[in-house]
Amino acid sequence: DRAMGLAAHTDSTILTILHQNNTSGLQVFKEGNGWVTVPPLPGALVINVGDLLHILSNGLYPSVLHRAVVNRTRHRLSVAYLYGPPSGVKISPLSKLVDQGHPPLYRPVTWSEYLGTKAKHFDKALSSVRLCAPRIGFGNPKDRNSVPVG
Repeated sequence: DRAMGLAAHTDSTILTILHQNNTSGLQVFKEGNGWVTVPPLPGALVINVGDLLHILSNGLYPSVLHRAVVNRTRHRLSVAYLYGPPSGVKISPLSKLVDQGHPPLYRPVTWSEYLGTKAKHFDKALSSVRLCAPRIGFGNPKDRNSVPVG
């Protein structure tokens, strides 16, 4: 009753590298399945795609919604390395992924600006920097057509 988990969220980074001890607690949200436990594997690292990679990839690599739940019988330890750009560098969809048929889905944003947006809007941060929304199959890399938001 003195331990706490971590609420559902996506990471604001490009990538998060996570080491878990041998006690489970990390869960990811998978469409159609709900929350799925990520079992710890000895010597393995978990790599989470963050919001900035989501923006860089123009939505092709969606950030991972995840949470940490408390294990009431065993101690759990995890160590995370959060990888992101220098705070003032503008992040926007890569030019190789943008053309007339595939407009940028997100406006340019610095990591500092995005962190402020995340603090203010939390789970709505990505949508607050979105320029366009995919027409069909949001998050489906095979369907990158989009329509303006607003």
